[in-house]
Amino acid sequence: MLTRDFLLKADCKTAFGDIEESLLWSAEQRAASLAATLACRPDHSPVWIFGYGSLMWNPVFEADEAATGTLVGWHRAFCLRLTAGRGTASQPGRMLALKEGGETTGLAFCLPEAKLHEELELLWKREMITGCYLPTWCELALDDGRKVTALVFIMDPRHPLYETDSCPQTIAPLIAKATGPLGTNAQYLFSLEKELNQRGINDDCLTDLARKVRELQQCHSGLAG
Repeated sequence: MLTRDFLLKADCKTAFGDIEESLLWSAEQRAASLAATLACRPDHSPVWIFGYGSLMWNPVFEADEAATGTLVGWHRAFCLRLTAGRGTASQPGRMLALKEGGETTGLAFCLPEAKLHEELELLWKREMITGCYLPTWCELALDDGRKVTALVFIMDPRHPLYETDSCPQTIAPLIAKATGPLGTNAQYLFSLEKELNQRGINDDCLTDLARKVRELQQCHSGLAG
């Protein structure tokens, strides 16, 4: 499990597995990205973070409030080739990101202003190891009717690890097999499925993908037996 203590102490070069040197961002690059993002902060209202994957069940950062919210214009897609964390270069998996089109319901976290930079630094260390996301300020509609501005980590389609083909038939076999220092790729998918179910959030594509991965694992287990 990725914990706050693990992240604080982690050496990004080694803690998540063998990351290709050319892809690994330095602490200075992460700091510059964070500074550039904060420079574009649209107003002085509280900073919200939109979690649509593991941030939903394991946020790690401190938050004053968490609320269900919907982001229009983007949908979940396992379009990021996973070569570290829960995959390896020789047996890559797929990590979740956001691609254009549709909408996504997830969990929004309101960060404490007094600890804003500290919490965002930790978040950047977690999400921007290779700079694969575009941290973007987006309008989010919370379930209680409020509209807030949230930071959203959207896939950068120019990144070397971006994969255009994220259809279930392609990615289910990859997710079923991939594993790394942080656990299995399948467990990530199943944890997200469980979190969405517990919150009453419907995502048919993700449910279908989880079913396909389970079937592949059962088939493999039967063959092995």
